[in-house]
Amino acid sequence: MKSNELKAIALEQFALHGYQGASLSAIADKAGIKKQSIYSHFKSKEDLFIRAFEDSVQHELDFIEMDLVGSDTSIRNMLNQFPANYLARYREDSNMKFFLRTSFFPPVELEEPIKEGTEKYISGLESLFVQLFEKYGQLHGEMTPEKASVAYLTILDGLLVELMYGRTDRLEKRLDHSLEVFWKGVSERECHE
Repeated sequence: MKSNELKAIALEQFALHGYQGASLSAIADKAGIKKQSIYSHFKSKEDLFIRAFEDSVQHELDFIEMDLVGSDTSIRNMLNQFPANYLARYREDSNMKFFLRTSFFPPVELEEPIKEGTEKYISGLESLFVQLFEKYGQLHGEMTPEKASVAYLTILDGLLVELMYGRTDRLEKRLDHSLEVFWKGVSERECHE
C-alpha cells in the first residue's frame, strides 16, 4: 500500500465521518492493511489528516484551473457556468466535500494547519481569476482584474455557505441574481448600455 492510496482512502473516510468520527482502524480495514501499518507512512492520525487536506487543497486548485482553462466560451459564459459546476461537485466528489467541510469546520486541534491550507487555496483562486480577467476581461474603466476577481470570489464564498447551510432553491436564486448584479458592476458593455 502506497502513501497516496492510503491518503485517498483516509480522505473518503474523513469526508464521510469527519476527523473525530473516522478511525484509523476503519481506514486500515478499507485499505486491507493492519492499523499499525499506517504508522509506517504517517506519524499519527493528525499527520494523515493534514496531509490528506494538503492534497485536497491542491486537487481543488487543479480542478478549477482545468475547468477554466479548458473552456472555449466567453468569460461571461465561463464564469456564469463555473459556480454551478463547482457546487454540483459537492454532491459527487469526496475530495471537494472533505475540503469544504474541513475548511468550514476544522478540528480545533488542527485549526492552524487547516487555516494555512485554506489560505493557500484562497490565494491560488485569486491568482487564477486575476489571470482570467487579465486575459479575457472587458472591464469598465475603474474595474481592475483584481477587483473583479475579489468580487466574483466573494459571491462564490457566499454560494458555498448557502450550499453548506441552506436549501437548493435558495442557492439557485442567489446564484442567478448575484451573477447578474456582478456583470452589471464589472462589464464594460453593461456599463454603456
